[in-house]
Amino acid sequence: MTTIEVSALLAVVLVILVLIGVRVAFATALVGFVGLVIIFAVDKNQGLARGFVTAMKISGQIPHSKTASHVLALIPTFILIGYLAYYAGLTKALFEAAKRWVGWLPGGLGVATVFATAGFAAVSGASVATSAVFARIAIPEMLKLGYDKRFAAGVVAAGGTLASLIPPSAILVIYAIIVEASVGQLLMAGFLPGLVSAVIYAMLIVGLAKWRKDLGPPVRGFTWKQRFESVPGALPIFAVVAIIIYSIYFGWGTPTEAGALGAFIVLLLALVRGMRWKDLRGALAETAKLTTMIFTMIWGVLIYVRYLGFADLPGAFSDWISGLHQPPMVTLLLILSAYVVLGMFMDAIGMLILTLPVTFPAVMALNGGESVTAAQSALGMSGPECAIWFGIIVVKMAELCLITPPIGLNCFVVAGVRDDISVQDVFRGASPFFIADVVTVGVLIAFPGIVLWLPRLVMG
Repeated sequence: MTTIEVSALLAVVLVILVLIGVRVAFATALVGFVGLVIIFAVDKNQGLARGFVTAMKISGQIPHSKTASHVLALIPTFILIGYLAYYAGLTKALFEAAKRWVGWLPGGLGVATVFATAGFAAVSGASVATSAVFARIAIPEMLKLGYDKRFAAGVVAAGGTLASLIPPSAILVIYAIIVEASVGQLLMAGFLPGLVSAVIYAMLIVGLAKWRKDLGPPVRGFTWKQRFESVPGALPIFAVVAIIIYSIYFGWGTPTEAGALGAFIVLLLALVRGMRWKDLRGALAETAKLTTMIFTMIWGVLIYVRYLGFADLPGAFSDWISGLHQPPMVTLLLILSAYVVLGMFMDAIGMLILTLPVTFPAVMALNGGESVTAAQSALGMSGPECAIWFGIIVVKMAELCLITPPIGLNCFVVAGVRDDISVQDVFRGASPFFIADVVTVGVLIAFPGIVLWLPRLVMG
């Protein structure tokens, strides 16, 4: 068998392992290790024993060599910011302000939830944490007002996905590490697409509430005085966001340092607001759990990625994509369609770190290569800009898997928090937002300037 045939067979084995319930981290590590053994035992003519030893050495070095980076410190700091903000009561204040300002719209509490999750996403890099927090805050308010429970749960599950795009975003950091792109530029690039996505969600909610009056009645009765009184409670979150963004913009610190500063400020706010030791311990424990899960997935998948590098599968796939006689945009849409299917069976982070070693070189080949200028590019942007733009597109596609069955992690989180709502109800409530996400992806593909304007402005 050729190396390509072995790689294809191992890819099938990997998919089977994931489908039968093996964790992505362990499935990818196992398949990658077996692939390395085969490469060195057969292709490098080392024999089975020496091939096994070489594969062990490579696999053993990866956890330290690839993750002993200060850039990865962004992940736990971003997650910690979110949990501290919740325990400090900042999320309740943010939701209350959004309710008073946009609650008068049809489905007003749903719209308020979307904008509140967008604001919380700006201090939390984890979609799961965002969904869990607002399942406790927003759903009871909506049910009290007579909202359809499936609709209310779907709004929270979909709103939580905004944390994948709006900086600080843990998944954007992971993308940057895998493809070796600029973390700062990616974080800046996610800001406007995140706002666009939130606006499209809000438009969908208003449209559905107008179509079906029983889904979500508006909230009326708030005076202008009450609206302005709610602003000070929401200001701390926006202050933290401004500090993080301006620290990167003016070069006061690296993204890692900006994230650490943001976590420190939120910690001070939480202490001032009377956060107890029990709450602090809970925030630290939840941060440690989620960080450990993410890092374990990175370690496992990087072993598989190292095998793909030795097998030259990404290069072969890129050559095949480049040889297709069809417009680059058609090929790009086919790649993105594959993400829709994969998202039904894999979680967002696992899907990205599993596929990017193959799809990223292919998309860069479609664009003309990493060194191509915008004038020469098939997709109309330079090589580095294409890496940033594709990162936002593919992360938005990854958001789909957070609300699509059967894996949809955000839906399971919302159902887990609420005993009175089944996971099937959450999936049904979130299904219209799939269409909204497809529309958002179409807008970002048609108008790449939405993604690239802020990185160009901030980073030159």
